[in-house]
Amino acid sequence: MDGNQPAFVLTFSCVDAVGIVAAVTGLLAERDGFILDSQQYADLDSGRFFMRVEFRGAGARFPGELAAVQEAFAPIVERFAMDARISDNRIKPRFVIAVSQGSHCLNDLLHRWSTGNLAIDIAAVVSNHEHQRRLTEWHGVPFHHLPVSDANRESQETAILQIMADAGADYLVLARYMQVLSHEMSAALSGRCINIHHSFLPGFKGAKPYHRAQERGVKLIGATAHFVTSDLDEGPIIEQAVERVDHRDSVDELIRIGRDTEAQVLARAVRWVAEQRVLIDGRKTVVFR
Repeated sequence: MDGNQPAFVLTFSCVDAVGIVAAVTGLLAERDGFILDSQQYADLDSGRFFMRVEFRGAGARFPGELAAVQEAFAPIVERFAMDARISDNRIKPRFVIAVSQGSHCLNDLLHRWSTGNLAIDIAAVVSNHEHQRRLTEWHGVPFHHLPVSDANRESQETAILQIMADAGADYLVLARYMQVLSHEMSAALSGRCINIHHSFLPGFKGAKPYHRAQERGVKLIGATAHFVTSDLDEGPIIEQAVERVDHRDSVDELIRIGRDTEAQVLARAVRWVAEQRVLIDGRKTVVFR
């Protein structure tokens, strides 16, 4: 196999049926395709089948361009009525990051991206505050200050969507963006908007959750990354993590631990989405790690 051949990722879901895996792997075998990684899952409750297969060409009979690969798989996609996506690993997905005043999640993503440890392109950062302009522009990323209020919320969200469109961005990441997206914005970005928050929810909603958690003597704190839907903080979960704490931890220590956990969880979620490892299964996700 020529290691210089481009690699592709096929992800799909469809109604479960006999012969799906055979059809996909059979086509690759016929075209001298070399499978690098393959994972699959059958949801017996919903009757749907999910698969992710990463592959590259091993010879001249396999198409080397994305359009040709999509054409080759088109009959199988149609036969099984797949909700399918095929991506070229040479093309990094583009992200816009939305942030308010807190820097921990934004800083972590920018650092991972700038050091080559996160295979995405960060096209822009948008914010309803000016606080993170210096950090963003130091990394050479365009910063857009878009103040928001009840009076201009619709036009502000339209501006974010326009920035994404102009930059050719696939996804929006809410890196502690402390604004609730409208139903219309959530619908426009269905399956393409990732949010991060502490894992106290539905407890300790609102301001100062760590203060109230410390008063209650919680023993676990954590973070949740999920896709945004019109149901506030109830979209399909991508990743979660928890850290054990005890009575000795001050509010400041809980906040520090919580921020570290949020940054790590969000980075994993962004990485898995960028690598086409996350498929939505109703109100939940299938994550091929």
